[in-house]
Amino acid sequence: MIDPEFLKILACPVCDDRPALRLEGEWVVCSKCGRKYPILEGIPQLTPEDGTLEPVRAEETHG
Repeated sequence: MIDPEFLKILACPVCDDRPALRLEGEWVVCSKCGRKYPILEGIPQLTPEDGTLEPVRAEETHG
């Protein structure tokens, strides 16, 4: 598991600003673009090539 304080300093490599990232199982997910980045052996793989695009749900954008 990733420390919440560590998660706060991470950034999506695709977004220009610094939207919040959240944990979903073994993934780090960008709250803005919806990209999911895998966590391998405890290390988030935050490169554009490793990201999987997942659409952001409507309730997250209007919440």
